[in-house]
Amino acid sequence: MEFDIKDYEKLRKGTTTIGIICSDGVVMAADKRATEGTFIASSETRKVWKIDNNLAMTIAGGLGDAQELIRILKAQNEIYKMNEGKPLSPRSAASMLSMLMQENRMYPFYVGLIIGGIDDTESQLFSMDPVGGYTQESKFVSIGSGESLALGYIEDHYDKNMTIKDGLKIAAKALTIAMRRDSATGDGIILASITKSGYTEYTGKDVEKFLPLK
Repeated sequence: MEFDIKDYEKLRKGTTTIGIICSDGVVMAADKRATEGTFIASSETRKVWKIDNNLAMTIAGGLGDAQELIRILKAQNEIYKMNEGKPLSPRSAASMLSMLMQENRMYPFYVGLIIGGIDDTESQLFSMDPVGGYTQESKFVSIGSGESLALGYIEDHYDKNMTIKDGLKIAAKALTIAMRRDSATGDGIILASITKSGYTEYTGKDVEKFLPLK
């Protein structure tokens, strides 16, 4: 079975995931809805995953494929830590997954991924396609059916000097906008920040403090 770009366009429909570079770290965010066509299959799907204190991933597309890649990345990260005494950097994680996905390009993982976090010197953000192509993003990225809605808001409000707190507010608002107009995005928000202090996640009522009062 050869990879067809039309299949990738299909998997991009069904969620909104976000990554944003801030002056003091990286923000990752996603909604919680999983769909099968027009059917809402779940309202509790986790699409933001902690790999380590410095590294996280968002997922879009086939849930089984995404979960397998998460398991592999977590295992490789633990092996790397035992050998090197520190976790994988986002760049190393993206490179490792790229090689794995390229090796399986004839039977691809039907996913769209965002990998983000910090290494010793900088914040890093990468977007990935099903056959291992990856791009380092210098500001922000969104993948999913609500991406155009989210990107429109983020682009208008992004500032390279903004803090994690600002980035969390922008990601929360961008997802809220996507949820209003994209039927495949919904059922709540997961926000995560990664700084030199580690990984922090916000869900449920914790997200409300980043949203403007109605």
